[in-house]
Amino acid sequence: MTTQLNRYQRQSSNEEQQLYDHFLSLVQVEGPEQLLQRFRVLFVEGVGYPDAQISVALDKLTAAKTADQNFGYILNRCCHILINRWQARLGPSSQKAIPALIALFKSKPSRPVTEYARARTVRRLRDLVQQFTESEQYLTLHRLAQVTGEADISPTDNGALGNYIRRYPYLYEHCLLGEGSSAENQQIVRQLQTQAQAKFEQDLSQFLTCQVRHTQIARLGSPATANRIIQPVPNPTLLSDRELGFALKHFVGKVDGANTCRDLAQRFQVHAHQGGSYRGFKDDLYQYITAGVDTTYGKRQFNQRLYSFLKDSNPQYDAHKLNEFLMVRTCTNLLNFLVVESPQNPHHFVFVDLISNIGATLTTGLLLRVVLLCRKVKPYLEKRFAILFGHYESYTKVGVQWLVKALENMNIALATNFGKADFSSIHQII
Repeated sequence: MTTQLNRYQRQSSNEEQQLYDHFLSLVQVEGPEQLLQRFRVLFVEGVGYPDAQISVALDKLTAAKTADQNFGYILNRCCHILINRWQARLGPSSQKAIPALIALFKSKPSRPVTEYARARTVRRLRDLVQQFTESEQYLTLHRLAQVTGEADISPTDNGALGNYIRRYPYLYEHCLLGEGSSAENQQIVRQLQTQAQAKFEQDLSQFLTCQVRHTQIARLGSPATANRIIQPVPNPTLLSDRELGFALKHFVGKVDGANTCRDLAQRFQVHAHQGGSYRGFKDDLYQYITAGVDTTYGKRQFNQRLYSFLKDSNPQYDAHKLNEFLMVRTCTNLLNFLVVESPQNPHHFVFVDLISNIGATLTTGLLLRVVLLCRKVKPYLEKRFAILFGHYESYTKVGVQWLVKALENMNIALATNFGKADFSSIHQII
């Protein structure tokens, strides 16, 4: 890891800095079409670039002994020089240019290597570009292109799951930023996340307002009258209207006849911090979680597995009083157990089993209980979903419908419990 970080933090070579300065200067004065053509000639073709000094600098970079390790980083940074400026401008041509830039590296050169006098140098460049397209850095750029592209994917389209990343702003920081991302890249991704989150909350709020008005008019008159008067607003999720209604009822409404998920979390939080032992907290946490699980399903295997997991969690602290460190550590471990541990250990049997037996909404409700209890683990939960998204993003949407429903439910749960929009009207229709 240290070697990896040092590579990102090292000083740029003279040739690298030449490239960066070249594109930093050009992006101020040339349009996206001109810059895309420059990128194609320089990096895809490898010959015919109008600035000979830049061609020489690139040849030195590709000939370096460290090229296999460093060239992807250099190319990634060159891309971000353009992307960051284009994203800041927010014009139509700039927005179209970002996906076009990422797709450029998958395009074929116009002529074979053997036609060039510098055949060995050109072949080396093309090999390095090919390696780049198979890297994590390029995958991150590809995801960014999906988010910044103009057209949204149709809900009826059965493309790859990765095409739908735009719908899930809570994945952005984990899927669109790579190791060593600059402060500028991080700021742009956070802006994209804020915009996407606000739009989803607005669309969901408008849909609910429409449903409330339709219900009110239908009660006073008739459904036909309501249909005639109210202009329909599309459901902003990939769930059916019935599924969306059930999700809203569970995430915002009363889950036990008297309390919402938030109410239950606040009550348990107060109780947990009244000075009991860590062992007692784990016993109470078990009851808190299993209260949201179907009794029949829980008795089969889940409850016993959960109890054993919590019992074996940090047993060295059982006699200690609960503190914030133990709260956060226990909740992060619990999310590992309920969803997935890591990209290196992506087993998620418990998560799939929960969804298969109690459904995506109730499963999401269990996770919501955890993050409402300990809000510091919210980014950690989002990271768990990002791991699953990355694991399945090449699958077709229909092929992982269970995960799509989970992603959609999480979007709703986070918007209604952590968002800025007012969803108080929900109570009028649930």
